[in-house]
Amino acid sequence: MSIRLKLLVSYIAMIIVPTMIFILTVILVLSLMMKDKMNPVAKFIGDFESVREVQEMMQKQEEWASGLAYFAKNEPDRFKDASFLKKTGEALGGLQAGLVVEMEGAVSFVSSALDEGELLPKLKSIALKRPAYSNFELDEIDVDGINYTAKKYTLTFADRSKGAVYVLTADRVSEIFIAIFPIILLFILIVVGLTNGGLTYLVSRSFIKPLYGLKRAAQQIKEGNLDYELKLNRKDEFGQLSAAFEEMRVRLKESISVQLQFEESRKELISNISHDLKTPIAAITACAEGMRDGIADSPEMQIKYIEMIHNKATHMNRLIDELFLFSKLDLNRLPFYFEKTDMAGFLHNYVEELRLHPQYSDISFLFPHPGGEPIYVMADREKLGRVVANIVDNSIKHMDGAVKQVHFNLSRNKGEVIIAIRDSGRGIGAEALPHIFDRFYRAESARNTDTGGTGLGLAIVKQIIAGHGGRAWAESKIDEGTAIFFTLLTPEGHTGERHENDTNH
Repeated sequence: MSIRLKLLVSYIAMIIVPTMIFILTVILVLSLMMKDKMNPVAKFIGDFESVREVQEMMQKQEEWASGLAYFAKNEPDRFKDASFLKKTGEALGGLQAGLVVEMEGAVSFVSSALDEGELLPKLKSIALKRPAYSNFELDEIDVDGINYTAKKYTLTFADRSKGAVYVLTADRVSEIFIAIFPIILLFILIVVGLTNGGLTYLVSRSFIKPLYGLKRAAQQIKEGNLDYELKLNRKDEFGQLSAAFEEMRVRLKESISVQLQFEESRKELISNISHDLKTPIAAITACAEGMRDGIADSPEMQIKYIEMIHNKATHMNRLIDELFLFSKLDLNRLPFYFEKTDMAGFLHNYVEELRLHPQYSDISFLFPHPGGEPIYVMADREKLGRVVANIVDNSIKHMDGAVKQVHFNLSRNKGEVIIAIRDSGRGIGAEALPHIFDRFYRAESARNTDTGGTGLGLAIVKQIIAGHGGRAWAESKIDEGTAIFFTLLTPEGHTGERHENDTNH
């Protein structure tokens, strides 16, 4: 359940539950006032005798008032009967009620329960405000601190004389209210307190517990413990937050791991570059000192020393160029200029140049392309040449068998062209094969001045091919040679957006 839904349900419950309990409380109180002794609520809680007595008294008062009203209308001469008036006054006195009879403007009878001296002036002052022969009802008469309701009924006796009867009843509603109100108030306070308190506790607990979990996880991350897992197992917003937090932790851990790996690679690069630069520099220094000290005392020896200096300087320059190129590729600061290129023609020309190169006279370069039809790709020709050159150089360095061959092949596959370059070298072990495209990776067997490099050749290949929107991978077996594959997009498969997304001009 989401947090929003939880809050909505809790708010609704805070309104509905107290309302329902209030209604049940009212029903309970009313049931306690019922006369039925078999009332299950009354049996469970007990009888409120004071409430019941007041209710019975009010009921009897109403019965007597109705009877006297009937006599006033239909049998007015009863109010001249002293015996009737005495019995009626005594009965009303036990019900906190009274009777006053007026004949021809003079009071002829007052119930013994009423204080005649205090009652009559008030009654007369009220009566004077009304027409002489009119009925009325008032609850403004206070006798000995008790509020009385007075009902006046006009009388017309048999002898045609006029009179009036006043029926006074004590107002006991306030007493009932005083008896019931504390119960209702107590119930309402208990219900509201329990409902709101319970719901507030449950809802706040569902918030506070995951917040403490998040706080602990954040504290662990702040202290550098990126292995601390946050597991809330919730389906609300806190669950989504914990999932995002956990994903952040994992990515942060991976990022730090990558940074540490990059730092190690950087240290390894510095070590490798230092090693590779130190060897040619030492050779150049030795040749220069030999010429300075006169060791090269013949023209032939001097030419040999100069040639050695030139080769070593060229090797150093190549190392520096390769490192500079990779750094620009890695920072996406090398622009790509794509154009429609016939890959078959490109490889054909490249293979012809290799065949004519005197340094590779003992190597066979094969490119069978049946039909000779063009195969178009979208490529940056300059960087594509660097890709092929790096792969070929890498292949040549590791060919030491009697048969030396480099085989080129082209094939089409759903909007892309696959280029394969196979050699007949010694192959790559299964443990090293997954890493040959990693930056700065270099097998120990290659760490010599003649064949070694910076370990960036195939990493540069991968970066350039990625900039073209393609893929690069390798297959190899020991003593059977190595095949390097890469793909390029055809004009139809090239969207024109990949270039802008993958490069930075």
